[in-house]
Amino acid sequence: MKTLASKKIIAQNRKALRDYFLLETIEAGLSLLGSEIKSIRAGRVQLRESYVIPKNDELWLRNAHIARYPMAAERNHDPLRPRKLLLHRREIQKLLRKSSEGGLTIIPTKIYLKNGRAKVEVALARGRRRHDKREVIARRESERSMRKHLGRRH
Repeated sequence: MKTLASKKIIAQNRKALRDYFLLETIEAGLSLLGSEIKSIRAGRVQLRESYVIPKNDELWLRNAHIARYPMAAERNHDPLRPRKLLLHRREIQKLLRKSSEGGLTIIPTKIYLKNGRAKVEVALARGRRRHDKREVIARRESERSMRKHLGRRH
């Protein structure tokens, strides 16, 4: 009998949701230092400019800012150091194959704690063009005004 996994979202990459069409998501573990996991648990993470790169048949998370942990003193970490993503070999090969096919990239969308372990959700994504972004904004605004008008009527 499985128990429900507790999941606490620490950071989301909202810019990725605006700038990309997310085609497929996958959960990956993170190889972290002790001071990094403590900073993540404290919620001191930013994914805004982060991305995923392949290197030697591995995937690495770059530019994810995990703030220094104040209690670690001299044994602290570099906030922007590359971090290895923990995935099965087949999952890595599948992501690399799909990303090399055409115009797709791998981006992190959120970092969360699942049963006390840090996980990152990565997505296979295609970049949005300027007119796509405008279309999404217009749709969101129209939905918001419809909800507003419906709320007044009842």
